[in-house]
Amino acid sequence: MQKVKTPIEVRYQETDQMGVVYHANYLVWFEIGRTKLIESLGFQYTDMEKHDIVSPVTNANVQFKKPIRYGEKVCIETWLEAYNGIRTTYGYCIRNEKDEIAVSGTTEHVIVKKDSFRPLSLRKTFPAWHQAYMKQLKGE
Repeated sequence: MQKVKTPIEVRYQETDQMGVVYHANYLVWFEIGRTKLIESLGFQYTDMEKHDIVSPVTNANVQFKKPIRYGEKVCIETWLEAYNGIRTTYGYCIRNEKDEIAVSGTTEHVIVKKDSFRPLSLRKTFPAWHQAYMKQLKGE
């Protein structure tokens, strides 16, 4: 299974009054990692959007293990955790400068028509994405 690593430098505005990264920012970082994974497979979200299709988050899980502070450099590892032709689950691991897991989690997505939010099958709508995801799950 391919894991894409994306470096992040923690910016001051991403921290809270305790001096640590505000918890909602990890979801933004997950999105950055997910976008890089998709790009590494040769795709872009803008390809979907050209067809008035978007990919909303339907579920998110985050586990906070160690605080991350302003000025630190971290790395987001992103991979395809699960996929069934309709739902896609991405896995994430954010490691600190000591290579310790600071945050981990998953997000689940579907694709929908932008105007109606009617669910679509990724398998049928974007067969090339489907094939790439199946290869990822097989470790190819």
